[in-house]
Amino acid sequence: MESLLEKTDVARQKGRKWRKIRNSIVFVLLFGFLIWGYVRFYYPFAEGVKSGKLNYVVYKGLIFKTYEGKLIQSGIKPSAEGGIQSNEFVFSVGEKELAEQLMHAGGKTVELHYTEYFGAIPWRGYSRYVVDKIVSISDVPVTEESTENALQL
Repeated sequence: MESLLEKTDVARQKGRKWRKIRNSIVFVLLFGFLIWGYVRFYYPFAEGVKSGKLNYVVYKGLIFKTYEGKLIQSGIKPSAEGGIQSNEFVFSVGEKELAEQLMHAGGKTVELHYTEYFGAIPWRGYSRYVVDKIVSISDVPVTEESTENALQL
């Protein structure tokens, strides 16, 4: 016959075993959540260059003030007979100096290097696309013919 002391020791050992399992599961879930958050918000998904006419760059936000902009890209294929397709590239700007340069280039043709993330975070900007460098600024508009000539070279 087991004594009360032996029964409590067995119960304590079972409790420790379940506590270790519970703590291990919580640790794995927390670690997985941190990895997911890093990949979703901080791991660069893609990088590239977009060119077009700079529509605007503004400094906006309620709590987190960020620089947001819009680039109008000319279309290659018309969406309707005789029409021209217009694409808008909405982006965020990470650095103040870069945003101020872009504010002064409104209406000009620009080429912007950007990094794309899987998700946006409020203190980085409202867009998944973050511009990190200006490749070029010019007054000459990007046309379909100049794009075709550049591709042939």
